Amino acid sequence: MTRTVVVITAGLSVPSSTRLLADQVADAVSAQVGARGEAVRLEYVELRELAGDLASYMTSGGVPTARLSEVRDLVSSADGMIAVTPVFTASYSGLFKMFFDALDTDALNGMPVLIAATAGTARHSLVLDHAMRPLFAYLRAVVVPTGVFAATEDFGGTTDLAARITRAAGELAGLVVGTDHVAGFGPDAGGRRTTRTSGTDVGPVTDFAELLRGHAG
Repeated sequence: MTRTVVVITAGLSVPSSTRLLADQVADAVSAQVGARGEAVRLEYVELRELAGDLASYMTSGGVPTARLSEVRDLVSSADGMIAVTPVFTASYSGLFKMFFDALDTDALNGMPVLIAATAGTARHSLVLDHAMRPLFAYLRAVVVPTGVFAATEDFGGTTDLAARITRAAGELAGLVVGTDHVAGFGPDAGGRRTTRTSGTDVGPVTDFAELLRGHAG
């Protein structure tokens, strides 16, 4: 079986340390899923490429563009997620928050999520537990125990970054492979299935004038 893991990366520059960390984590997750006898398809979402779509969504009363609708559908149907953000002002970036604000409230129900962040110094590492975990807990995702934080010095190969990535990747792979996936569903803590929705399909649109005539009648 092939599992789908969506990789959300909020780096702003090209190249960026955020994308570098996302690639390292994604490679480790792919290896861990493969070691469990299954394949994985990685779908990358670069949020800097969606900046205009997200701004339009926020200023249009919540009407997504075609591109944003595609990404929302991709996210809600995935088996798992890797979410990586740079740290700005002691928290996740504004672009990162805009993206998750643009998802349906049921988009991540029961979804296994690995959180990761980058910053210039290690003093920002608490962003994982004090900002990112509460965000995903609110969205009812299942966040793996090990988060991955990388300061600039961690990319020099002299720290335990690789070990942390491997541990977190194993935790995510275990949850992804341990789920009998049905698109749009995820397990809750009690083993039942909870529906995930992208919020893109809003159903038939009623003409406002027609609505008023029906109310007057």
